Amino acid sequence: MHVFKFGGASVKSAQGVRNVAGIIQAHSPRQLLVVISAMGETTNALEQLTWAYLRRQGDKSQLWEQIRAYHEQIMYELTGSDQEPFRPVYDLLADIEAVLNEEPDASSLPDQVYDRLVSYGELLSTRIVNAYLNHTGLDSYWVDARRLVRTDDTYREGKVDWEQTCEYITDSLAELLENSVVITQGFIGSTEEGHTTTLGRDGSDYTAAIFAHCLQAEGVTIWKDVPGVLNADPKWFDETVKIDQLTYQDAIELAYYGATVIHPKTIKPLQNRTIPLYVRSFLHPQEPGTVIGQFEKHLPIPSFIFKMKQTLISLHPKDFSFIAEENLSRIFGHFAEYGVKINLMQNTAISFSVVVDTQSERLAKLMPLLREEFKITYNADLELITIRHYDEKTIDRVLVNKKLLVEQKSRYTVQLVVKDLG
Repeated sequence: MHVFKFGGASVKSAQGVRNVAGIIQAHSPRQLLVVISAMGETTNALEQLTWAYLRRQGDKSQLWEQIRAYHEQIMYELTGSDQEPFRPVYDLLADIEAVLNEEPDASSLPDQVYDRLVSYGELLSTRIVNAYLNHTGLDSYWVDARRLVRTDDTYREGKVDWEQTCEYITDSLAELLENSVVITQGFIGSTEEGHTTTLGRDGSDYTAAIFAHCLQAEGVTIWKDVPGVLNADPKWFDETVKIDQLTYQDAIELAYYGATVIHPKTIKPLQNRTIPLYVRSFLHPQEPGTVIGQFEKHLPIPSFIFKMKQTLISLHPKDFSFIAEENLSRIFGHFAEYGVKINLMQNTAISFSVVVDTQSERLAKLMPLLREEFKITYNADLELITIRHYDEKTIDRVLVNKKLLVEQKSRYTVQLVVKDLG
């Protein structure tokens, strides 16, 4: 059997849903499990709705109506006035409205409420795709991933209980996949008590890897709006080159440093079972794309990763003591507690510097705690450029009109923290 994963861009419109249905139909009747993300920018919209709901803000109703109207328009464009196939979608919309009409539960953590509301994006998209497939005559079966993917209660970053998850997936799907295409959600799971959790933003790739690992799939295909894995993001770099083959190691490195084409957690579950990962274009589904697997040859060309909106924070002990293990332990503990990921770190005898994503809400909570123990300096609005398999020519190329603040080199990778002078 094979696992397909479609992201939000592939199902952002009725035409996108038709295209996805065509790709699925072209690969049936092979055993196929399809993981689908929320449509378009729905996750971002549901995030805004969640904060408005928790803060009892007046724009809650307007945000909700926009989300509802967006999905209703797609359904109307798919089947016209015959909306009966989408009855389960309208039931979900009613469920969301009922939640929004409740007062926020004072005993629930904000992140728990976030997971409950934001998860509806995937539930809506998969119900719509499932209904449309059945409407066109392709037998598909909708499965709620929350019944199968078991996590702890780390809301917004649920940690998977692999033993239970694999047991639930194999028991529930092995026989079902013999006769029908299975449609399920990325990004979401649940706790032992049945509370909805999410696996972290852009976690649908990870979900596809979880299902593939547990079902021992022959392969996973991630369908993107790019022709495969490129050596740089075309949004930031001209003259990109498609990479035909990647080793698991190179893919993990690229994902770790921020390559957006693959979620960082995706590779390990696949590598453990030597399951190949294909990255292909849903715009040109006949093209082969990129395959990631157990290859010996590493990246043939330099690869560039650009992370924007970065903040460089430098911590200095107030008493001029050394940055030793005790200080580092406390610092890492604080960053972990507030969920602030460190993208680069560097230390001297009396300072420790980190580069992090500019997450205003999390940094706003972390910074006062750090200031209690350390003197802090920082620079915002920076870029972090990572080059795998670099040379001096590639470094010079990305430093045009940039001020270099930090440079860190290893044998295969260089990371540059820069300020745009343009």
